Amino acid sequence: MSSSGNGKRGVLFDVDGTLVDSNYLHAVCWWQAFRRMEHDVPMSAIHRGIGMGGDKLVEHLLGEDRNKEEDEKLDSTHGAIFSTWWPSLRAFDGAGDLLKACACKDLTVVLASSASEAELGFLRTVIDADSAISGATSSGDADASKPSPDILEAALESGGLDAADTVFVGDSVWDVKAASKLSIPTIGLTCGGTSEAELREAGAEEVYEDPRALLAALDSSLLGTLISRN
Repeated sequence: MSSSGNGKRGVLFDVDGTLVDSNYLHAVCWWQAFRRMEHDVPMSAIHRGIGMGGDKLVEHLLGEDRNKEEDEKLDSTHGAIFSTWWPSLRAFDGAGDLLKACACKDLTVVLASSASEAELGFLRTVIDADSAISGATSSGDADASKPSPDILEAALESGGLDAADTVFVGDSVWDVKAASKLSIPTIGLTCGGTSEAELREAGAEEVYEDPRALLAALDSSLLGTLISRN
């Protein structure tokens, strides 16, 4: 993709598992939702699907021949159970500092989240870096969830960004695959529970342990290259 030429550069951040330590809680809540509907799905399989939107995750785990009439109830049950964990959510070390550092270096910071609007609002309080955030998406901003690129397209629009002038930071293979469909380079973080090998195999160009590690390497990372690009 060619640059938009407006000189604006930005970074899109996934939230769950990238900035906030929530992936394993999501796995537990999905497991409980499946159990309530009498589906016995291994938690390890659920974790490997985290990062997909709820609709895609249900299809991924239960298959095409499932009772699709249960999908909406499974998704809403997961959301209801997960909401009881909101007070326990914590940002990863360095998450807020990373966003602020990117903003200080004139990168437009956008949260590319598929969480509900209410959930996203709480996640933003956990991250505590609103002064650095120029835009954000929620589940209502996309017709199709990751690994479809819709939410990233909405995030680009929210920040007034062009894909050619943007880097995406995420923690799952589904993040990487969604970004690749828009030719947006991805930095992977392993703090969400996906290995460096899996992230690189999916197409991540760089991988760091967590937001603090990326912040420490900011100037030499893909983000540093974007910042210094003529």
